[in-house]
Amino acid sequence: MSTYPEADKAGGLGAGSDGHGSGWHSPVPEGHPAAALLCAEAVRTHCAAITEHVAAGESELFTWHPDRVHAIADYVASTIRRRYPTLQVPYHSRWRHFESGGSDERLDRWQILCERAGLSGADHCEERARIGIDLVIPSVLLDAGAGPDWRYRDPASDLILTRSEGLGVASFDLFARGGFSAEPGDPLRADGERLARIDASTIATAFQVAQHNPLVGLEGRAGLLRRLGEVVQATPAVFGKPARLGNLFDYLKGHAVNERLEASFVLKTLLVALGPVWPGRITIEGVSLGDCWRHPAAPGGLVPFHKLTQWLTYSLLEPLEDAGLTITGLDALTGLPEYRNGGLLFDFELMVPRDAGFAATPHAVDEPVIVEWRALTVTGLDLVADGVREALGLSETEFPLARVLEGGTWAAGRRIAAKRRPGGPPPFAIISDGTVF
Repeated sequence: MSTYPEADKAGGLGAGSDGHGSGWHSPVPEGHPAAALLCAEAVRTHCAAITEHVAAGESELFTWHPDRVHAIADYVASTIRRRYPTLQVPYHSRWRHFESGGSDERLDRWQILCERAGLSGADHCEERARIGIDLVIPSVLLDAGAGPDWRYRDPASDLILTRSEGLGVASFDLFARGGFSAEPGDPLRADGERLARIDASTIATAFQVAQHNPLVGLEGRAGLLRRLGEVVQATPAVFGKPARLGNLFDYLKGHAVNERLEASFVLKTLLVALGPVWPGRITIEGVSLGDCWRHPAAPGGLVPFHKLTQWLTYSLLEPLEDAGLTITGLDALTGLPEYRNGGLLFDFELMVPRDAGFAATPHAVDEPVIVEWRALTVTGLDLVADGVREALGLSETEFPLARVLEGGTWAAGRRIAAKRRPGGPPPFAIISDGTVF
């Protein structure tokens, strides 16, 4: 018998007989054809099918070289030992970016914010979790690639931050100033009403965008936040009335059993509740599949990645655990197929493009060659994670994928990029609208 009845319906959340009055913007009934794609298991199995296709030599785009896994795992393990000599590695999540800067390159902005708001201590753990969720959801949605020319001067440290670190700190500062709150006297919250009114100029000002400091996908980011506000207001079953992102904590706690909750349930909840936020790409019978793309070697011709939603799931672990919940089954989630993880595997030639000029031309996210590279990345990260654990002498329970990524493959991807290319850019460019990477 299922511990979480709704969780094991392949995404069958909030579904009444006709979907109306369910409290969900876009309920996904049990048996809906989109449901099977709205889970991490589908990411792993569909990517594996593409990897088998490439490994069999049937791809016109890439060749597959699993003999490189050992070298990659050793490189990642050495990176982990350099960054975390005690092997006490935190989760790969947005919270690491909030810590960027400071004399030791770590500044605990979250702790400082909670102390100033009088929210420290066990008595405030649940409201702290709500506020953490209020902060991290918009921040993750704003985490698509910034582009090579954007910079953020951090007022707290006076350091210049770029890429994900800069985006994280900029979004943190915007949140702390009440940028997502509809309550003038209560700045530390993210309300659907306010999010639905976010415009590009608000993001531009907060992120210090100027002609000499351009941010990729500015309009796309603002549009995503507006859509987030609209969707959460139409999903009172999860976000309450009036809609607040932090009310997700109460929904998840209500589905925990003995304070335990499966990571797969958290992900499925986010995929169904927030799925309508993503730009309309591929849909099945009215349900948007989000970060899901076409590839002929995938089952049904579709391969889901759900990169940002999985990133968000990883980023919810800390506020949920701080509030006393135990999240189980972390390795049901997959590695994140983006330019640092995928760049690491590409730079080490785990996958090699058949077109020698592949890296010289920017590619769109829906091109089969990018879809295939991302699929190979998901499979490759599982293989590398096994090798890393072996090198470190740790089990999967002791060192879940969320720690391998942080320690880890993401940092190693940045490290090898810096060695290979001035400034450390990815090995090739992907055209971004601010909503995928």
